[in-house]
Amino acid sequence: MMRSVHAKRRLASILIPILGVTSSGIAVAAKPGGNKTEPAPAQQSQQFVDSIAAVVNQQVITLQQVNAEARAAQQQLQRQKIPVPDFSILQKQVLQRMITEEVERQEADRLGIKVSDAQVQQAVQTVAGRNKISVAQLRQEIEKSGVSWDAYMDNLRKEVRMDLLRQRAVDSTIVISDAEIDAFLKTQGNQLPSAAQDPRAQQPQQAAPVQQSGPRVLGLAQILVAVPEGASSSQVQELRKKAESILARVRGGADFAGIAASSSDGPEALSGGELGVRPAEGWPDLFLQATENLKAGETSAIIQSGNGFHILKVLTRGQASQGGATAPRAPAPGPAPVAPQAQQQAQGPMMVTQTHARHILIKSSQVMSDEKAETRLKQLRQRIVNGEKFEDLAKRSSEDVTAPQGGDLGWLTPGETVPAFEQAMNALEPGQISEPVKSQFGWHLIQVLERRTKNMENEFKRMQARQVLFQRRIEPAFEDWLSQLRSQAFIDNRLDPQSNRNRR
Repeated sequence: MMRSVHAKRRLASILIPILGVTSSGIAVAAKPGGNKTEPAPAQQSQQFVDSIAAVVNQQVITLQQVNAEARAAQQQLQRQKIPVPDFSILQKQVLQRMITEEVERQEADRLGIKVSDAQVQQAVQTVAGRNKISVAQLRQEIEKSGVSWDAYMDNLRKEVRMDLLRQRAVDSTIVISDAEIDAFLKTQGNQLPSAAQDPRAQQPQQAAPVQQSGPRVLGLAQILVAVPEGASSSQVQELRKKAESILARVRGGADFAGIAASSSDGPEALSGGELGVRPAEGWPDLFLQATENLKAGETSAIIQSGNGFHILKVLTRGQASQGGATAPRAPAPGPAPVAPQAQQQAQGPMMVTQTHARHILIKSSQVMSDEKAETRLKQLRQRIVNGEKFEDLAKRSSEDVTAPQGGDLGWLTPGETVPAFEQAMNALEPGQISEPVKSQFGWHLIQVLERRTKNMENEFKRMQARQVLFQRRIEPAFEDWLSQLRSQAFIDNRLDPQSNRNRR
């Protein structure tokens, strides 16, 4: 599918210093700076005679790469005024992040996911726009931080690619039934949910009078003690004791962000555990229940999920302006998943132009290159022009779940599909067939069947409810997917051999 409901995004990691420079690609390019706690060369060579820090399947991560990123992470934590852990601990945290990124990179290679120059330029414009500066000003800020523009752009391409991977691998696994939407709206009194869109896709907060306050927002940070899949009961108990020890330190006055940086197994550890700020309804139920009685600055008890033991800290709780909740992460390129026309009014008639379309999808992979996929669709298009039925070819050739229905996507609302698909679809008149169109899901052949204008007031409520429920589920689903991805890989972490048993 190519519907545009977004998962957790990581583009904040390539934001400028006013937002923090945290991404791994930029970290390598950052200026090294002094470090008194880094182990002496003799110690390093004793630990790593061959200078190999880890092996992920057949890919090597060197100690030199780890040290470069650890130095950059050290500088980032100092900028954020987060206590910096010992360099040996920082190395282990950074290496775990690098291993995860390498596993994801290899999966993107396997699926043939590529990023075009146009997608990178769109991402740059998105980052600049969300910071309310021009691209030229963004470049100036990046270079002021000691990171070259070329390094920034290379890293941005990697981030966009990983985001496309998560959309393809995880988003499509989240299924929200009509019954679940009905039940959710009933609990809301059939009112519009406040988490109308992915919080990372909203604009920065605007000054507004108090009476214009918006939805409830909640900002959280976490420390995660991961429990590996298939862990024995004794392992689980040992890890629970570790979590209890960490909680005791936090409640004893230790800095939460500093402990997260040194001890958390979460991917956001080196950002002090910050998970971001979003409309309250968008958090997983487990997190909402654990923090419902906590004030800003307070910490939860230990809660257990399928991924391990979590300790949560409430960073922000209150009302957002009508501009929406802010978050430290920038969104992925592309529109918010709510219909633009519908966002202009919250109540009353919402007249929206819908398009009834169908498509044939050919996915890119190592076997099916972009060139082969495009050529295949051109051949199918010519056969349709010559008289064969679109739906018959879709049933036989499309790799989308709509293939049995002849590729029929039903009535589509603006903002419901990814940008590349929607732009091509909107350029067609009823009955026309597009040339091959590339999106993050593969290559599409699109036919518009008809258009209509419809009052979407009730549908909009259901769209919002679906997105709220999606937001609650996507992060647990993403963590499960990532855990499975790591468990299927051969990982030899020579810096932290214990993690080889704990994480595989």
